[in-house]
Amino acid sequence: MQAFEGPVVESHAIPEFARVMSQAHFDSNGAVVKARPPARLEIDPESVKNGLGQLVLTLVKLLHELLERQAIRRIEAGSLAGEQIERLGLTLMRQAEEIDRLRREFGLEEEDLNLDLGPLGQLF
Repeated sequence: MQAFEGPVVESHAIPEFARVMSQAHFDSNGAVVKARPPARLEIDPESVKNGLGQLVLTLVKLLHELLERQAIRRIEAGSLAGEQIERLGLTLMRQAEEIDRLRREFGLEEEDLNLDLGPLGQLF
């Protein structure tokens, strides 16, 4: 019977293997002596809140812009009655006001919610 000579690893994810292995200390026989505690992340709660708020509001703003453009297309195509147009306009106006209120709540500027859409240009 052949003696075990240590761990054998076959992996295509060598960086991941190296990361896992670097978290442990081994003795001369290859046995784990002491595992290192995982690295700790320094997270500032306010920056996380604002970063997440900016991401969510940017997506909401994008959807709002798409809804406005679709509404304009439907109005120009004549597929909405006068009452529907008025109700749609009021809804979009209130939605824009709420997005603006939330933007101010998170301390963001209007430019912070703008997206660079590459060849399509800026979101707004």
